[in-house]
Amino acid sequence: MKRRIAREKALQSLFQIDVSGLDRDEAIGHVLEEGEERDSFLVQLVEGTLDHLEEIDALIKKHLENWSFDRIGNVDRAVLRIAVFEMIHMEEIPKNVTFNEAIDLAKTFGGDESGRFVNAVLSKISKTIQ
Repeated sequence: MKRRIAREKALQSLFQIDVSGLDRDEAIGHVLEEGEERDSFLVQLVEGTLDHLEEIDALIKKHLENWSFDRIGNVDRAVLRIAVFEMIHMEEIPKNVTFNEAIDLAKTFGGDESGRFVNAVLSKISKTIQ
């Protein structure tokens, strides 16, 4: 599975967990096609994001301007969480790749302003973790 597809499936898994409270294994299982095996990058993104959720959410909250965490749409919140996890815990992935992938995911699955919103928040966060 290509990393882009793994990120999409991670986004879908985290969205399901956030909205319906599914457990991580069940959520990952729901996004896989019939006969498709679990990809290690997909599992790493979902499990890593959930394992570090408190730290990730605190960092996102700290960098929101004129916006409350609770007002962030479920898709945008999941995109931000994955990207922040990558930026902090997957240093082998260049930050510009993480940015581009997150913005593309936000544009594809989020609302009209999602790409710009995700870009703005990630830009602020990246300045504090370099």
